[in-house]
Amino acid sequence: MLNEKRCVITGLGLVCAIGNNTDECFESALNGRSGIADAKSFDTSECYSHKGAEVSLNDLELTGGKKYDRTTALGIKAAGEAIRDAGLDMASEEASEIGVLLGSCIAGAACVEKYYNDKHDGKKGSIEDLTSMPATVIAGNVADFYNAGGITANIVNACAAGTLSVALAIDMIRGGKGEIFLAGGCDSFSSLAYSGFHALRALAPSDCSPFNHSDGITLGEGAGVLVVESYEHAVARGAKIYCDVLGSGVSSDAYHITAPRPDGEGQMSVITRAVTNSGLKFTDIGYVNAHGTGTAKNDDSEFLSLKTLFADNKDLYVSSTKSMTGHCLGAAGAIEAVLTVKALTEGKLPPTTGYSDEDLDVLKEKAGGINFIANKPADKKIKYAMSNSFAFGGNNASIVFANDPNVLNLSCPKQDLYVTGIGIVNGEFDEEKGDYTVNLDADVFKSYGIKSAFLRKLDRLSQLQLLSGLKALEDSGITVGPDNEGVIGICIGTNDGPMTEIANFQKGIIRDGIEKGSAFAFPNTVYNAAGGYLSIATGIKGYNVTIANGFQSGLQSVCCAAGAIMFGYESIMLASGTDECTEIDDEIYRDLGLTGEGKMTLGEGSVTCVIEKDSSAAGRGAKRYAKIAGFSSARDTSGDRSDIFRLSEASLTKAVMNVLEEGGLKPSDVRCIYGFGNGSAELDGFEREVYKEIFGDDIRIKLVKKDHGEARAASSSLQFAMLAKDISDGKEENGIAVSFGTSALYSAVLLTRA
Repeated sequence: MLNEKRCVITGLGLVCAIGNNTDECFESALNGRSGIADAKSFDTSECYSHKGAEVSLNDLELTGGKKYDRTTALGIKAAGEAIRDAGLDMASEEASEIGVLLGSCIAGAACVEKYYNDKHDGKKGSIEDLTSMPATVIAGNVADFYNAGGITANIVNACAAGTLSVALAIDMIRGGKGEIFLAGGCDSFSSLAYSGFHALRALAPSDCSPFNHSDGITLGEGAGVLVVESYEHAVARGAKIYCDVLGSGVSSDAYHITAPRPDGEGQMSVITRAVTNSGLKFTDIGYVNAHGTGTAKNDDSEFLSLKTLFADNKDLYVSSTKSMTGHCLGAAGAIEAVLTVKALTEGKLPPTTGYSDEDLDVLKEKAGGINFIANKPADKKIKYAMSNSFAFGGNNASIVFANDPNVLNLSCPKQDLYVTGIGIVNGEFDEEKGDYTVNLDADVFKSYGIKSAFLRKLDRLSQLQLLSGLKALEDSGITVGPDNEGVIGICIGTNDGPMTEIANFQKGIIRDGIEKGSAFAFPNTVYNAAGGYLSIATGIKGYNVTIANGFQSGLQSVCCAAGAIMFGYESIMLASGTDECTEIDDEIYRDLGLTGEGKMTLGEGSVTCVIEKDSSAAGRGAKRYAKIAGFSSARDTSGDRSDIFRLSEASLTKAVMNVLEEGGLKPSDVRCIYGFGNGSAELDGFEREVYKEIFGDDIRIKLVKKDHGEARAASSSLQFAMLAKDISDGKEENGIAVSFGTSALYSAVLLTRA
């Protein structure tokens, strides 16, 4: 149920190269102490750059016996500080309702390196490294570590992921899906990222100097976590409140997979969205923590955007703290959000370092009317502060923090949501391979006007995603153009993401050296590349988020897409689930012991559904397959937490009962479930018994995986799409699509007749 709840920040946690906690990091930032030094994690002797901003702690003080990859360990450390700072009792019953939303770019890249190094040396890769490789496990691991039982999600929009996680937290709270979330991001230093940016010639030869020399980035690592809470909940428990988090913006460039638009259009769009959604004017913003990476193209487009939008704001202060923290990728936005909150609440604004006297003279001309903070901090009391993040794939995110709660600009009356388009790309059984694969015919792409030169840039995952997206737009009758490109968004769910590209890139640098990474292949190692390519190919410039959260990620993308429309961000959303099946996937799932006799058979595919609000669908006379009557995700912390695929009757029951309540139905009103059974005797039996307990013996359970294999996120989207088709064809009155993810997370969506 939509509401206009105030959202506040009640806890902060931070670890990066300039400190091991929030206060230490903020003091270092104010004093211009850089964490950039010669990289120690791996040998860079053959590279043209040798710099990195690494966390000084090797022992991240984790207990409990379970082994965690470094990215997750950094997230656990920052989350622990935020929990303590917020005064949360994680042993209490209330902990069961605390959600965890974390952003990451490279996830367990260090485990990918170790796994394939072991294989290169003739050893057997460890199960611990295998299960820690994908981003899909991070939020669940952090939640389990602290006994947090609320909704989890891993946001994987590259360098905008941390900012997007905070934005999603306030939407979850205002959408009635929770009262309190740990939101932020974490990423570790890795040879994969270093080699990739080195191949792009994007690394600074010395310490990075944003908006100054702009000769490249310096990679860093770390984690930032904020406790985002409804004001009412915070007051009721007597919490300390740092500030409000007012609103956010999310947009797409629809331009290039790595480079920003030179005209700054996408950045200006996202900043405008954040300011507007916060009920503010450009003249209200007192400080911007800029993305400020240190590359010429990024710095130029960002300065252009800021000078254009804030031309009438003569009291705007701007800085980039990446000159000290380095660029921490998926953690960057979260780290900068923590520093922005501290700047806002303490009236001390951190500088960008590295300017000589000569540089300062040049800066005056470049900055124009902006008060750019160079070398020394500024003492300035401000009411509103903004933090911006821009990423590969053309993804942009912005959030606004406030010392004044202001009047929220949430003018979005509740509307019914409908499925108005479906695009399905399914695998067929391959006798030779023993799994379900898709025949990607180049002629099909040509029929949609996709040129061969563009198609060659796409990895298999992105090709699957592009094709289902094009099919869905065609089925819905939508042509993207100047009149609607800004009101259409994209939400993609994936379990494995581009793991094939990640593994092959890592194997290449193990074989040839870090300095020999492929500039062509590297952009496709980020999880949101598929969404970026879809945006570029179609011209969609609205909301764009990628979620990696287990097999149920396709259904969770529907939940996220519905929320984006609910808050008036967009009129139309493409909600997708996409996963591929390659030799790498076969190897990984075989090594995990999940495939074989009596177990699941792998598949691949992509399914995109067009979700549209009532007024938009009516305005263009759209066909309506079905109405979304409710959506829910649920999890708990019971069971063996070392098992990321653990089953939970409590979580599954909660997810189903939540959507029934939201849709105003009783169990006896529903006779059809599109389930997640995949041929595993244990999983199929568990699901059947839970549904019988809720609905009775005569409940019909329909399974899509018996005909198309376990395609993870694509399968969960297919469940949703097939249910919508059955309802449209009159075969069902209503039904629920249900799927499961890692760490006992389940999602459910209730569909009824349009």
